Amino acid sequence: MYVCMDPALKLCVLLLILLGLVNGSFAENDYGRCESVVKSWARSSLDEEMTKDDKHTLRDLLFFLHVPRTGGRTYFHCFLKKLYPSYLECPRSYDKLRFDPSKPKCRLLVTHDDYSITSKLPRERTSVVTILRDPVDRVFSTYEFSIEVAARFLVHPNLTSATKMALRLSSKTKGVSTLDIWPWKYLVPWMREDLFARREARYSRGLNIIESNDSYDMEDFAMPLQEYINDPVAVDVVHNGATFQVAGLTNNSYIAEAHEVRHCVQKYKTLGKYVLQVAKKRLDEMLYVGLTEEHRKSATMFANVVGAQVISQLNAPNTSLETTDKTERSSFTDNDPDSSEHQNSTLDRGESAVTSSEGGEATEFNMTVGELMDAYEVCISNLRKAQSRRRISSLKRISPVNFTKEARLQVPEEILHKIRSLNDLDLQLYEYAKAIFNKQHKTSLLITEV
Repeated sequence: MYVCMDPALKLCVLLLILLGLVNGSFAENDYGRCESVVKSWARSSLDEEMTKDDKHTLRDLLFFLHVPRTGGRTYFHCFLKKLYPSYLECPRSYDKLRFDPSKPKCRLLVTHDDYSITSKLPRERTSVVTILRDPVDRVFSTYEFSIEVAARFLVHPNLTSATKMALRLSSKTKGVSTLDIWPWKYLVPWMREDLFARREARYSRGLNIIESNDSYDMEDFAMPLQEYINDPVAVDVVHNGATFQVAGLTNNSYIAEAHEVRHCVQKYKTLGKYVLQVAKKRLDEMLYVGLTEEHRKSATMFANVVGAQVISQLNAPNTSLETTDKTERSSFTDNDPDSSEHQNSTLDRGESAVTSSEGGEATEFNMTVGELMDAYEVCISNLRKAQSRRRISSLKRISPVNFTKEARLQVPEEILHKIRSLNDLDLQLYEYAKAIFNKQHKTSLLITEV
């Protein structure tokens, strides 16, 4: 039976069809554009001329690419500060506008900057090292630390007061605070605002709170983990963060096209294989790749592979270190960026003093690897105690929240699955890093046995 369609209805159907065709064409064109952008960046990155020197040999400048929440701070305090005198440290570049690559004598750069900063360094004279961590644990740790630091501001009566105090003290200090450092300069203010909003909501209800037994799902006190991992801020800054950092594509990158490449990969997951390929190549070229989970083996290998060469290098007759004048020495001193939390009433000053004293000055150049490891053991013990005290002091302001290994076991499997899905590139890169680590560890054992 023939049915005559109303003209207006015909026009509506025709418009919907055309709109669908336009949207389909736009999506296809957008994917094509993204694919071209990502492949072009990957091609140029992979085509970069590899240095001809042995990658296992320490060059003049050591760049520690510090992936957040991997234990890099302990390496800085307990290894590198004992190996390098402060005047040999390069000005750290947690804010890229502060970085000055023109300092001719610096030998050590430790930052949360991504790999793209090597474009500012003498690449042929630079060795890169890093540490990676199981991606699920790293997301947990990033979430916990964001809340821990933000909770220190709860000593203030309201968010306005806390923000003003932070800005006022930040303008007065010459040091580098947590709020200057990527990614905390994004994550902590976001979490700080959230904590104050939840506290005000509790107070408005007269503190009648229904408590949960799950520290990762206490919405009356802090943003639940599930909400955190699905937020656009976490998607852009946290998830696959290690891969983007090693590839040089964070939102703190020196590469002009980094933002577009990163967002194309986040929009079209199939394009992630190109970023992963570049990140793997970067790991292959590094002097050392450590693993947070293999703490003892990683530390020993760092001492044997990196520490031994630093000691040898700084002891060499032609280092000309003693010619560095005192004026130049003082220009390289700077607060430790990962431990100098915002220096205001939101931090117990006694804890800050403990942390700043732990690193100390570099030991004499003629120390042995054994002596370096002994000093490391003492240092890391003190550092962990100070970190524990800081965490307890911070989290008591949002009690009953208490982040522990046992508490993590209560997190539902569906949330863990979502974290894995959101960090698929990091999971693949971590597996690749484990293979590199195991190979390096075997080589290190052979060297020490000789």
